[in-house]
Amino acid sequence: MKILVVVSHPDLDNSVVNKRWIEELKKEDDIKIRNLDEFYPDRDIDIEVEKKYLEEAERVVFQFPFYWYSMPGIMRDYFDKVLEFKWAYGPNGDALKGKEFLVAVSVGAPQYSYQGGSYNNFTITELLRPLEATANAIQMIYLPYFAVFDTPRLKEEQVNESAKNYIAHIKNEDLNHRKVLERLKKANQASSFVDL
Repeated sequence: MKILVVVSHPDLDNSVVNKRWIEELKKEDDIKIRNLDEFYPDRDIDIEVEKKYLEEAERVVFQFPFYWYSMPGIMRDYFDKVLEFKWAYGPNGDALKGKEFLVAVSVGAPQYSYQGGSYNNFTITELLRPLEATANAIQMIYLPYFAVFDTPRLKEEQVNESAKNYIAHIKNEDLNHRKVLERLKKANQASSFVDL
């Protein structure tokens, strides 16, 4: 599977989790990384180049630190500029149709704070709804997100474990329930022929 990871972190040098995740991603031959802050420090995104990377990918991962319940500014610019009308959506806008869309976030607050009645009051699933709606609008298949919580308090071994879990998550083909169902259907058909 061809995986593209689009990364944004405004202060990657001082990051612990995202920096470690990128180190782990670089070990994977089948994963391409587009670090928006590195490639576009002036935020002047090359739309055509980014479209080509998206077109080549089967699964696209959007990796960023989750703050103010959203994504960093350059990631927002990427969505606004690259996912163009008549290309990603609208009339004849089906360039990304059927590709997989996955969000990977590092979260500073503890997981328990993302629920009704706690200080963030909403779950991560609820707060990621705009991205899920975006995936739907551009006809991509929205997959279960990956998140690591309480990042400022993680120990080194926890950060390393999160990096391994991250790679395993984004490479897991079973995240796409459609593929799982198709595989089960084929297996069921093959076994029914054997029974004859």
